[in-house]
Amino acid sequence: MNPHSRTGPPPRAGDRAPSRPVRTPPRPARLALRPPTFPPGPVCGAWWPHTDDLMTELPELTEAFDATRGRVSRMASHRDTWPTAPCDLPVPGHTVKAAWFASGFDPHMIRLFSYGVGRWDLLVVPFRTEAATAARLMAAAADPALHLTASELLAAERRLHAKDEAVREQGRMEQWEDEGGAPGRPWAPLSASATVAVRDRPRRTGLPPAGPDPNRPLHNPSKETP
Repeated sequence: MNPHSRTGPPPRAGDRAPSRPVRTPPRPARLALRPPTFPPGPVCGAWWPHTDDLMTELPELTEAFDATRGRVSRMASHRDTWPTAPCDLPVPGHTVKAAWFASGFDPHMIRLFSYGVGRWDLLVVPFRTEAATAARLMAAAADPALHLTASELLAAERRLHAKDEAVREQGRMEQWEDEGGAPGRPWAPLSASATVAVRDRPRRTGLPPAGPDPNRPLHNPSKETP
């Protein structure tokens, strides 16, 4: 008897060996850094994560730093920046220790530390940010000529967005008027005298007007029969 022969029933035509789970390679981190030849500013660049799940997003970020800046060993962030605040964050090859701050730390920033290399402060672009807005924020954070904190960069972008929206609204109004719309006039409430005049007007109802009827003879008590 052949020891390598199968003792069970022969495999069916549709049977297949169980497939191994395919490991999805990490996506490249959306990262913009200041040139290393320039002195660091309030931030060294910006990071635009795909989600708000730090456990999923941090490995992509540390992989980019491990290859160019040195292995990331620790990180710090504001407690309100992420939904969860774990103390240990597993990344490929090691674990990143996390420190969380409730105050005294920019809520829109993440700080990375590397062994014997230094630290990097990055603006965290909110993951739901539109692509054009995120591109402007990342370019500004990596611009050596700008010296703005993470919160100041976001505030400047909000002001720019509000100004652009006001310009677009003005353009829509002008186009509406050019196409025949009535010119916009400032609204003002009725004056007190106009309000009183409107209230003093008689109402139209089905009842006869108050006072003597001109078509009805006047009552003369002297002509009545005793």
